[in-house]
Amino acid sequence: MQRGLPIQPTVVLLREGTDTSQGKPQLLSNISACLAIADTLSSTLGPRGMDKLIVSERGDAQITNDGATILKLLDIVHPAAKTLVDIARAQDAEVGDGTTSVVLLAAQVLKEVRGFVEEGVSPHIIIKGLRKAAELSIARIKEIQISIDKSDPERFHSLLLKCASTSMSSKLIQSQKPFFSKMVVDAVLSLDQDDLDESLIGIKKIPGGGMQDSLLIRGVSFKKTFTYAGAEQQPKLFKNPLILSLNVELELKAEKDNAEVRVEQVSDYQAIVDAEWEIIYRKLEAIEKTGAKVVLSKLPIGDLATQWFADRDIFCAGRVPADDLRRVTQAVGGSIQSTCSDISRQHLGTCGLFEERQVGGERYNIFEECPKAKTCTLLLRGGAEQFIEEVERSLHDAIMVVKRAVRSGDVVAGGGAIEMELSAYIRKYAFSIPGKQQLVLTAFAHALEIIPRQISDNAGLDSTDVLNKLRMRHAQGGRWVGIDVDGKENVRDNLDAFVWEPSLVKVNAIGSAIEAACLILSVDETVKNPQSEQPNPGPRAPPGAAQRALRGRGRGMGRR
Repeated sequence: MQRGLPIQPTVVLLREGTDTSQGKPQLLSNISACLAIADTLSSTLGPRGMDKLIVSERGDAQITNDGATILKLLDIVHPAAKTLVDIARAQDAEVGDGTTSVVLLAAQVLKEVRGFVEEGVSPHIIIKGLRKAAELSIARIKEIQISIDKSDPERFHSLLLKCASTSMSSKLIQSQKPFFSKMVVDAVLSLDQDDLDESLIGIKKIPGGGMQDSLLIRGVSFKKTFTYAGAEQQPKLFKNPLILSLNVELELKAEKDNAEVRVEQVSDYQAIVDAEWEIIYRKLEAIEKTGAKVVLSKLPIGDLATQWFADRDIFCAGRVPADDLRRVTQAVGGSIQSTCSDISRQHLGTCGLFEERQVGGERYNIFEECPKAKTCTLLLRGGAEQFIEEVERSLHDAIMVVKRAVRSGDVVAGGGAIEMELSAYIRKYAFSIPGKQQLVLTAFAHALEIIPRQISDNAGLDSTDVLNKLRMRHAQGGRWVGIDVDGKENVRDNLDAFVWEPSLVKVNAIGSAIEAACLILSVDETVKNPQSEQPNPGPRAPPGAAQRALRGRGRGMGRR
């Protein structure tokens, strides 16, 4: 008689309710999630891209076609799809433009190689092929990119204007490209060219008026801060004033809660009050002795100090935002002082003109003709608040693109031209190597065509016809031929048409897209803890903690 096999005990490794998905179905599911995100973003690409209206839980509406902003507002929960959100944010932070392109490219690469995964090709062979394709693409961009000579200021300025207008061509402000391109280039060139810190470009949004009413202040401007009654008696216009920046509170302090002072007679109490007034008067006199005519402070300036300054023809503003105060010191010189004593001339700044000016429905303090101006301020006007916010996002992208162009000075043609050139180059290279790598490289070459295909689809053109024309022109040696959404031919030499963008945008986009695709292809199992599905999970409080916390709170002592 044959003995039965011993019964194997079941080994429980994971908590009950934990969801595990693994193998090929999991990989294909992750690819499908990424394609769903790309479908959402695809209609926003290019000069004829559509905008998205996204409404938050609180009912706040935002209109945008910036890829990184859309993904941030969508609140995506799929773990693999979050990778695409991360690469869009990285592209936005590093280069500023190309956020939609990088997501579309990553998703299209995954779509092209999905067939290989279904047929059982090892993901590692696919990953190796994709990394090789990325290397070839980046090397080819660096080989054919055009370097602009910075020694000729006029030509260099012209290059920057073209890069800025290319970045804006897919945004809401494309109708005002010349106006905003000039504003953005002037803003970037006003910064310290060695540092190029874009945070020193202040952007202030003022509802009302038209886009053409927007201003570039070559210095600093900030909204009039909260002031007391005496502020209206202060002068609002100075020429060549000395400017003092403080981190000091100039108002009578309120008594501390539960503070207790025991006095024997009224004169003692009066001495305490007099001492308090004496301290603030001493500070104000020390400030007046410095000769400063404009006094700014990060902390409040009270009604007593405001009136005191008004009597002596000194302008003051308290509660100035920290960013604005930092930009003021960068522009006018001097430094922020945390005491009113021992302030000498070297601690003060100066500017050619200070005035408080009405802009729309608000009043703004404006510092112009600053001697050390390595900063500037854009005052944006427009009808709806959502519109001004989208203008701000568009200008941020353009500022980042111009900054990268100033740094490197290397450009390529946009409008799908560089993608078609890389596609033709990689397809040709693929036929020279044997094995499965040839198929992966060909798939990547095909994936690159998603950019020109989507641009032409969004413009209402026949994408198959346009791509056939582009393939033919690139095979004949037309290296910079890309899409023309307005012309009869639908294709043109985009280098001659001045559709230029920094090569760094494309290098970063291809590198990030391939890294994201390889990351998703290398995942074959997802383990979900049931607790992680709950909103804001946190450690449980020990039993009885709530009662202990509430004990004695808000109850008066019983009478004895």
